[in-house]
Amino acid sequence: MAYVEELIRSEGDGSFSFGNPSLDKKSKVDGFSHGGDSYKVKTYDEITKLEKNGMFLYESVPGTCVNNMSIAADSVEFTVSGEEDAQITLGLEDGALYTVEVNGSSLGTMKTNMSGKLSLSVELNKGEEVPVKIVKSNG
Repeated sequence: MAYVEELIRSEGDGSFSFGNPSLDKKSKVDGFSHGGDSYKVKTYDEITKLEKNGMFLYESVPGTCVNNMSIAADSVEFTVSGEEDAQITLGLEDGALYTVEVNGSSLGTMKTNMSGKLSLSVELNKGEEVPVKIVKSNG
């Protein structure tokens, strides 16, 4: 599994990829255009952060690489890889319920806090990609 050397890129299927946890110093790209939105990514071994149109979207501690992130009105899907287990926080809808699936296993339903943040832990082995799927629940 190769990390995103250019820090953020658009993929042929309409998704995008970002992050490089192998860097030992902070690197960033600001103003990356994808699907009519503007993205800013900061990444290195300790943290990876992504903003969409100036709003929080993704953060991992330690840093991770996210591949093929696709965002729909009621879902977010991507694969994640990194050097070690990571705590991931996503910016979603305030106070909403989401079903969360990591590596094919359901983590159940989680509710975002008042600022719309949802946090989860992902077990990562170097060189492996773990699929993550988060879908808004109707209750």
